[in-house]
Amino acid sequence: MANIVFQGPAALTLDGKGRIAVPARHRELLTAMGCSQLTITKHPVGSLMIFPRPAWETFRDKVSALPMEAAGWKRVFLGNAMDVDIDASNRVLVAPELRLAAGLVRDVMLIGMGSHLELWDAQRYAEHEAKVMQSDMPESLKSFSF
Repeated sequence: MANIVFQGPAALTLDGKGRIAVPARHRELLTAMGCSQLTITKHPVGSLMIFPRPAWETFRDKVSALPMEAAGWKRVFLGNAMDVDIDASNRVLVAPELRLAAGLVRDVMLIGMGSHLELWDAQRYAEHEAKVMQSDMPESLKSFSF
């Protein structure tokens, strides 16, 4: 699992039932992991996080171990987590509650983030990325070699 890295964007469309097609490059990684089950939950910035089950279990265990002062965030991550299967047509159903929370209606962006994927409303993602690109670079990146 340590060598599995999701990266890159994919512009997708939610179908009428709220499903997205899993792009081939991500399906190949999931197949290499022997994983057909995913977990989707809320992200603090207003998007969704999609984890392969093994990566979710690691994330879930870290969140579960947080102290009581983080109980609200535990509810955000764990209380909204939904397990899904990749269907025979390589689609994933995004629950209505999660679509509503992330403002997902039709055009979406699936962004590879290493151990997991993020699912964004396409317009919201474009605005978020533009804002990030206009902001000051964090100290942790200023000495990073590109």
